[in-house]
Amino acid sequence: MPNDSHDRILVTAALPYANGNIHLGHLAGAYLPADLYCRYQRLKGEDVLFICGSDEMGVAILMRALREGRSPEDIVDHYHPMIEDSFDRFGMSFDYYGRTSSDTHRVTSQEFFRTLDEKDIFKLKTNEQLFDPEAEMFLADRFVVGTCPSCGYEEAYGDQCEKCGSSLSPTELIDPKSTLTDATPVLKQTSHWYIPLGDMQPDLEAWIATHPEWKNNVLGQVQSWFNEGLKDRSITRDVPWGVPVPEDVAARHGLEAEGKVIYVWFDAPIGYISATKEWAAEQGDPHRWRTYWQDEGTKLVHFIGKDNIVFHCLMFPAMLQAHGDYVLPDNVPANEFLNLEGRKLSTSRGWAVWLHEYLDDFEGATHGADMLRYALGTTLPESKDADFSWDGFQSRINGELADVLGNFVNRTLTFADRFFDGAVPPLKDPTETDEELLARLRSAPGVIGAAYDEYRMREAIYETIDLARAGNKYFNDTEPWHTRKDDDSPAAANTVHLCLQLCASLSVLMEPVLPDAAARLRDMLNLDGVRPSAPRDGDVPTDDLIGWEDAGTSLLSPGHVLGTPDILFEKVEDNTMDEQREKLGQTDDTDASTAETATAEDAGYAPKKDRIEFGDFMNLDLRMGVVTAAEPVEDADKLLRLEIDLGYEERQILAGIAEHMTPDEIKGRNVVVVANLAPKTMFDLESQGMVLMAEDRDGNLAPISADAEPGSVVR
Repeated sequence: MPNDSHDRILVTAALPYANGNIHLGHLAGAYLPADLYCRYQRLKGEDVLFICGSDEMGVAILMRALREGRSPEDIVDHYHPMIEDSFDRFGMSFDYYGRTSSDTHRVTSQEFFRTLDEKDIFKLKTNEQLFDPEAEMFLADRFVVGTCPSCGYEEAYGDQCEKCGSSLSPTELIDPKSTLTDATPVLKQTSHWYIPLGDMQPDLEAWIATHPEWKNNVLGQVQSWFNEGLKDRSITRDVPWGVPVPEDVAARHGLEAEGKVIYVWFDAPIGYISATKEWAAEQGDPHRWRTYWQDEGTKLVHFIGKDNIVFHCLMFPAMLQAHGDYVLPDNVPANEFLNLEGRKLSTSRGWAVWLHEYLDDFEGATHGADMLRYALGTTLPESKDADFSWDGFQSRINGELADVLGNFVNRTLTFADRFFDGAVPPLKDPTETDEELLARLRSAPGVIGAAYDEYRMREAIYETIDLARAGNKYFNDTEPWHTRKDDDSPAAANTVHLCLQLCASLSVLMEPVLPDAAARLRDMLNLDGVRPSAPRDGDVPTDDLIGWEDAGTSLLSPGHVLGTPDILFEKVEDNTMDEQREKLGQTDDTDASTAETATAEDAGYAPKKDRIEFGDFMNLDLRMGVVTAAEPVEDADKLLRLEIDLGYEERQILAGIAEHMTPDEIKGRNVVVVANLAPKTMFDLESQGMVLMAEDRDGNLAPISADAEPGSVVR
């Protein structure tokens, strides 16, 4: 069960590979949710330590180095500062951001490895592994690609299929190829250390069973691994880049350590520990790291993307259990994937929005980083894949930050400036409407906080902006521009008083998602003394500062002198969005699909669409059906309403074929139907699927047909 009686919270965000820059998918998966959570917890007065760093020991680093003819050191030294700078400009509130190429990390990883070896946790195996005869080196899992034996995905890596999530070993791949030389590898004998996850499964299952509150997507994936049965997993590699296997450990088994390194998914999560050690040393208390990692009063939370669930919910906990001196994760709130403009993110095809480029492009915008934090925060893929689009971005900024939040703040402060001499008027004889807003203000910290505590970040952000929406409605309903004319009535003063109190509360409650705008709003309110949501140098006393729960009280006293009103958020223009869309897809790499599309268009056919994965096609439920009735749709020139017999049920489907055939021409025809397409309502009619059509070079449509009974599956 969750550690509700904790003394401190240790938060980690997945270590990004230092072989490229950060894009929006990374932010939505692990980093923004973690930052929202940490800022909120600090405002509550919690002892929070937020740890991250660059993963610099992965095979992905070596692969890029070999591809570019550079050393791995050159690669990580180039990207680490770029990643750190982008995070800083985005507002990530890490207490410490480290790197796994540090001496501290090497020593910590080797000590952890040595401890488990001395406890005889590992199994030592000598077997045959794939070897590239042209590169003359053993191929670590990421140096091998081939066809996944589980789902047929043709670009699966040797450790995991990124399509179906199956855990693999390089020798399980069908038609394996070396990513270094494209050569077909051969088998060659070598020895490695394995962590016996199969033997550890009962303990892992018992531990997971104590956390039924975890997200369904996390528990579902973990259970699927349990159902398949965990297996021994190699945690050393024969590659020239990584944390070296300790010589004394190798000698203990009569082996040579030279050329052997610790598997990146063994050493990478230890990076959280080594970074905490480096943080503690910076604080002048080198042993303080133990309080966060080895005291039962710690609540440990890992923020990751769904592709890292197996490593943070099974691999790392198994390591921690085996070691025996460390706390286990209290929660691993993994997010799903973020798509971009309806398509899967692809860095190789340039289909990505890079954080550093966004920050450069919006450097002149008011609160440019906050704008992205908000737009992403409202789109987080918390339970299923989500889609980011520039249309959606513009709509969020203009329709919510500018028109709702910004408008409420501006109208309140300018009204107070003009008619109440820039000071907070008193509240006298509040009406029922006034009391309703006060009740909403008092409950807001609890409502929003509960969502943050339960990792429902989107809901927390929605509730925050909805508070501003309620303020706008209250301002409109009470009409202070009219009531101010009545000198004997306190109504106008009450309206301004309560709206100013709501602005003050929002300046605290919006801090997790909009830290820059929140600080600027407090400047406009002349409100000081709010508890910091980001780390500060040294231990700063915060007990007497305004915190999260205080946002449910009146923070401004009558007569309090306000600052200068200003525009909080400006609207994003269409041309700015057009510029961002034009950047999508730009890459130095030649994309074969682009050439194919041009060829199709040159021949007069419709452009070819982007390649999909095998699993995407298999998700389609294509069925044969027969059209039993057809008629035009009123007020729709292009649509026919079809009734289709699928053998097991009747469907109503709206088809855009009225310009190509009459109802009589389609009636009685066998057609192919996409039977698992989500229903869509058009012209007050629900379309319950899609009829597939063939389109020739002249744009003419014809139904795809086959001599098969209704309900037959089309494969």
